[in-house]
This record gives sequence, structure tokens and C-alpha cells, in this order.
Amino acid sequence: MNNKISFGLIAAFAMGVVATPASADKLRVGIPATEAFSFMPVEFAEKLGIYKKNGVEVEQVVLLGSAKLHQAMIADAIDIAAGAGTDFVFLVKGAPELGIAATAGPPLDMGFIVPYDSPAKGPDDLRGKRIGISTVGALTDWLAHRLAQLKGWKPDELIEIAVGSDKAAEASFITTHQIDTMITGSASGLQYEETQRGRLLFPASLIVGDFLDHAIFATNNIMKKDPQAVRAFLKSWFETIAYERSHRDETIAEAVTQMRRSVAIETKEYDLVTQMYIADGKFPASGLKILSQSFVDLKLLDSEPDLTKYYTEEFLPKM
Repeated sequence: MNNKISFGLIAAFAMGVVATPASADKLRVGIPATEAFSFMPVEFAEKLGIYKKNGVEVEQVVLLGSAKLHQAMIADAIDIAAGAGTDFVFLVKGAPELGIAATAGPPLDMGFIVPYDSPAKGPDDLRGKRIGISTVGALTDWLAHRLAQLKGWKPDELIEIAVGSDKAAEASFITTHQIDTMITGSASGLQYEETQRGRLLFPASLIVGDFLDHAIFATNNIMKKDPQAVRAFLKSWFETIAYERSHRDETIAEAVTQMRRSVAIETKEYDLVTQMYIADGKFPASGLKILSQSFVDLKLLDSEPDLTKYYTEEFLPKM
């Protein structure tokens, strides 16, 4: 098996994570990023009193990046993780957890951003251009390859430059024109456009239809020890999603507070991102197929895994 992502190394790192045991009535829920609209429901549910109504207490834990999120899961430092669909690769590598809910389909929260004065008008204009990605093997890496595959470009017509995920680095590359486009959060494109430094050329969903952009994971331990708390958390998550969809103004106001961006930006982000939410949490077969294929495309795995082995829908609320 390809060891580009080594479970052994993850486990070794995890031994250094300080694990604070959860009480019987409390769940520790990790998110991989701050100021991310997709993970806003974790905190928003608390403010809305939804956790209390459903009889569960939740402590939000911020662990920047997917690797750290699942290292904490392995170390039993958190019980549940709201993460990316691509995080399934950690489970295939042996992480003791399962996906328990599909939360977002097409990657509407990701996009191709160009400098504000770029002449590019669409995907075809990126042929042979320098494309900034966060790191090799990341979702941004796969999206770059996906674009090239769909357009039938030759390997030398895809020029990738890893720039990391630091927002200051992204802005620097955009404004200095060291790259021609950057694959990152759509909100960044909207924010750059507001300051006339960059603009969102197109959302990643334009080149990826079926997908599993986000999912929620739970440790084997918490599913066995407190299944009712897991069910209560998921019930709360999907009630919060329903609230967001039916309370546009209130949700935008909360996004402004959590994301620390303008009302104009969060209004656009709301209209874009809420379209990708999965209302019932069920895992889409077509999205899982593309996700499984992406692991081989990125050489993270030697063959496409059967992802049905790595999730359960038994904790989903009855709709």
C-alpha cells in the first residue's frame, strides 16, 4: 500500500496529543479551520440552544488542518470531527473511526481565484498557467488535476505551485502575480474582490459535480460508549442546517460574527455555500465514487477503496 500518508506516523504523533477525557454527557467536537462557513453549525447550534434542547453538551475544539484533527481522534482527545470528505483516507489507513454523516456535496466553498486585473474569464483561460495549491496531495492538488483531466490538457500544461494555506501567503502570491490562479476557499475570492486584489473566477463545483466535500466522523470509542450523545449531536447539526436555510438574515449575521468578514461577503457566501449542504446526512454513492477515485489520482492509495466499509448511517436522525 502506498504510504504517502503514513498511519504509523499519525499514530506516533497522536501519542503527544494531550487527551482530556470527556464526561458522560459531553462531546468534544473538532473542526479543522476557523472562519469557515461550512463548520459554523458547530458553534451556532450552541447559540441557538439546539444542543440543550436535544440533551447534549458540546465542547468545540479547533485543530487546524485535517491531519491534526484525526491525530486528535486517534489519541481520544476529541470524540467527533466535522471535516472534509477527503479525510476518509485516514480511515482507510487505519484510523479507529467511521464517517457518520455526509454534510456537503459539490465543493461550492472552494474556488479558483485570480488577480483582480487578470484577463482570465473562465477555466479555458488557465491552460498552461501557474496554479497555486495548498500542498501536494491536498484537495486543491486534486482539483488542479481534475481541471486538466476534464480539459484534456497535457501534463506540461499544468503548472502547480504549492504555496501553503496561510492567508497572507495566498494574498501575496495573488497580488504579486507569482501565480496566475489560486485554488482556495471561495470566501477568500469574495474578500479579495471587495478590496480589488483578486476575484473568484469560478467555483470548484463547475468542474466537480458529484462529490463529498464534507462529512462528520466519530471515534469507535464514542459510538460504543455513548451512542445516544452521537445521535443527539447529529440531530442538532441537521436542525441547525435547517434553521440556516430558513433564516437567511440571522445566519448571515452569525456568519459576519464568526467569519469576521463583511455583510456583503457573507451574503454572497451564504447564497453559494448553503446550496451544497446535504439535508439528511446520507452518503451519496456517486460522490463517494469520485472521492475514492481522487485518492488514486493523488497517489495517496494504490487502488480505489470501498468506502462503504468506512461509514455508517445508523446515527442519522429520522427525517
